[in-house]
Amino acid sequence: MIKMKAIQVTQFGGPEKLVYTDVKVRDVGKKEVCIRLYAAGINPSDIYTLTGTYAFCIPQLPYTPGLDGAGVVEAVGEGVTHVRVGERVFVASLMGSESTGTFAEKVVCDATLVYPLPDQVSFEQGAAIGVPALTSYRALFQRARLKPGQTVLIHGASGGVGLQVVQMAKAHGAKVIGTASKPEGKKMVREAGADEVINHVTEATIQDVLALTHGRGPDVIIEFLANINLETDLKLIAPFGKIVIVGNRGSIEVNPRLAMQKECDILATALWNAPKEEYEQSIHGVIGMLKSGVLRPIIGTSLPLQQASQGFEQLAEGKGNGKLVLVID
Repeated sequence: MIKMKAIQVTQFGGPEKLVYTDVKVRDVGKKEVCIRLYAAGINPSDIYTLTGTYAFCIPQLPYTPGLDGAGVVEAVGEGVTHVRVGERVFVASLMGSESTGTFAEKVVCDATLVYPLPDQVSFEQGAAIGVPALTSYRALFQRARLKPGQTVLIHGASGGVGLQVVQMAKAHGAKVIGTASKPEGKKMVREAGADEVINHVTEATIQDVLALTHGRGPDVIIEFLANINLETDLKLIAPFGKIVIVGNRGSIEVNPRLAMQKECDILATALWNAPKEEYEQSIHGVIGMLKSGVLRPIIGTSLPLQQASQGFEQLAEGKGNGKLVLVID
């Protein structure tokens, strides 16, 4: 029996339930790939899944968390032709698959979720592609249908997803306004390509933001904390604009008349809902941006695999900027 180091969860709960231990390496089946991982990305959905109450995923215990990762192909199963042993690859969003999880030295997963990693992209950056990049692409192009020349406000732009939204929107020819709360976060947003970087918009600062758009408001708002910001967004959005909810942590009471006045669209996105055709469009779009260099995942914090629980705590508390990844020795 071949074993590896991995994070294992035997009980649902908080970060303390993440145990660094030895687990068995599963055999590679037909149309599967085994990857020696060097980095794995931590996503908010990993935290929700750990509670055992996440509507999109309640895994069977015990399980190894992790949806995204990057490394080198170690073995391929029958019928796999698009990647080969020894090739650098990234794994994108394993939700709903039979994967063993990326918080481990190795992952065995469906070959359709494995893609070659461009040479200029590091393993840590590769671990930041899956959920963040696909979410960014879906929010901007499949939900908001962003057009060149439009103005997009990214309300919470300094996180792992927000920074990729900035890069994609800017590459598409949009005017980009990003918000962040701390100087280091604002610096990252600016370096990612935002035209304007400001504090998070509140009721008191709506007029300041409207001034950046000549009083009209942004055509698109990408919202990462809807339970706090949605009513402000409704007051800020341009007529016939689109608000895309990517993140939310509670309930909010809003006046629907605000939406009526603007005839705006309030949209939402969850990557797991993407139809197969749209998922494939997203991944090809993301790979194209990686190859051209317009998409460059920005890493904020790197922790060793053994400190996964610390990473969960940091992400849950909203500390740090950029993408949080685990480095696997």
